[in-house]
Amino acid sequence: MLEDIKVTIIAHPYLDETLRKIKNTDIPWEQYQQLGLITEYEVAMIKYVEKKSSKELSDVISEHGRYYAALYLELMQKLARVDALQKVLVLIHEMLDEHEERIALFHEAGLKHPEYPFSPFHKALRINDEFIGVQSSKILTLLICSTPNRDIDIKDFFRWVTFQLQSQQQHIVDLNIQILGALFHIPEYRKEFWDVTHAVDSLVNIMKAWKGKHPQRIYEVTYAIWLLSFNEDVARHLDRKCQVIPTLVEIAKAAVKEKVIRVVISTFRNLIEKAPAENMATMLASKLLPLSQNLATRKWIDNEIMDDIAYVNEQLQSTFHSLTTFEVYASELESGILQWSPSHRSETFWKQNANRLNEENEKWLRLLARLLHTSNNPLILAIACHDLGQYVKYSTHVGRRHFQLIGAKQKIMELMTHEDADVRYYALSATQKYFAMTTNSSNKMMCD
Repeated sequence: MLEDIKVTIIAHPYLDETLRKIKNTDIPWEQYQQLGLITEYEVAMIKYVEKKSSKELSDVISEHGRYYAALYLELMQKLARVDALQKVLVLIHEMLDEHEERIALFHEAGLKHPEYPFSPFHKALRINDEFIGVQSSKILTLLICSTPNRDIDIKDFFRWVTFQLQSQQQHIVDLNIQILGALFHIPEYRKEFWDVTHAVDSLVNIMKAWKGKHPQRIYEVTYAIWLLSFNEDVARHLDRKCQVIPTLVEIAKAAVKEKVIRVVISTFRNLIEKAPAENMATMLASKLLPLSQNLATRKWIDNEIMDDIAYVNEQLQSTFHSLTTFEVYASELESGILQWSPSHRSETFWKQNANRLNEENEKWLRLLARLLHTSNNPLILAIACHDLGQYVKYSTHVGRRHFQLIGAKQKIMELMTHEDADVRYYALSATQKYFAMTTNSSNKMMCD
C-alpha cells in the first residue's frame, strides 16, 4: 500500500469549474424531505455545513467527521436524483480538500455495513451524468488506495474506466488515465486490469495517438503502462498483444522532458527484467540499442535514469553480440518491424539462409508473408516483398511450393498495383524471380 496516493493527484480544470458551479447551486432539500427521499435529520446536517467557510467546516469535521462520512455514504447509496448526488459529491470534496487523511473516516463509518464504503460510489457510476461519474470514480479511487481491504467490484470499475477511455472528451480520458496511475500502485490490481477485455488495448492506443504531442499526457499514460509492466504476466505478453515497444522507442526519441524518457527507460528495464525472452528481440529490431547508447552520452539530473539506461544498454549489447546474423534477422520478423538492415540486401546472407525460413514448420516464411496482409507501412511491405523475392531466388523448389501454398505469391501480385512506388517495384521483382526460378526448375527437370 502506498501512503502517498492522494485525491489531489486526480485533477483537471474541468473538475474545478464544475465543482464551483454546483457549489453555488441551491438544492431544495426540504422538498426532497417531503417526498420521502431524505430525512429531516439528514437535511439539518447538510444545511449546517453546506454554506460554511473552509475554516468553519474544518472545525465541524474535526468534531463530527465520522458522522458526516456516514451521512454522505448513506446519501450516495439511496439518492437517485442527479442534482442531489452532485451536491453530495461536492460536500465530500470539500470535506477531503487538502485533508486527504479524512478518507479514513469513510472507512470507519462503513465498518458496520459489509458493502461500504465502496458500494455507494460503484452505484453512482451507473448514473448517466458526466460529473457524477468522474467525481465518484475519483473518490472511489482514493478509497481503494487508502485501505488494504480489496474492492470486490474492482473488475466492474476497470470495465467502466475502459469505456471512459473511449470518450471523445479529452478531460474524461485525462482523468481516467490519472485514476489508473493511482490504482496501479496496488500490485494485485495490475493483473485485474490486464484481464479486462480491451482494457490495455485502449490504454496503449491512447499512448500511440498522443505520441509526439502533449508531453504531460504522454507522461501520465506511459507512467500507467510502466506500473503495469511490474507484473510478470503483463511484461511477457504486453508487446505481443499491443506492439508497445516500437512506440515507446519513438516516444523516447522525440521526448524533450527528462521525466518522459525516465519512465520509458524504466518500462524497458521492467520488460527486460521480467520477461527478457519475450522482449529483447523486439527491442533490438526497434533500434533501442543505438538509442540507449545515445542516451548514455547525455547528462541527466536524476541518477536513477542513468542506472536504468546503463542496465538496458548492457543487456541489449550482451544479447546482440550473442546472436547470429540469422537470429538478428529472425528477431526483426518476430517484431514485425522491418528496416533496411544489412542482411536484407546481402546476397551472401540469402544464399546461406534462405532455406532457414522453412525451419519450425515454415515459421519464418509465414511471419514474413503475414506482414503482406497485416502491415499498412509501405517500407515494411517493400522490404517484405524484397525478402520474399530473395527467398524464391535461393530456396529449393519445395520452398517455392510453400511460397505459393501460404498465399504469398497471390498477395505479392496484388501489391504490384500498390500506390507506393517502392512496394510496386519490389513486388514486381519478387514476382519475376518466382516465375524465373519456377521456369528454370521445370526446364531442369525436363532435361534430367
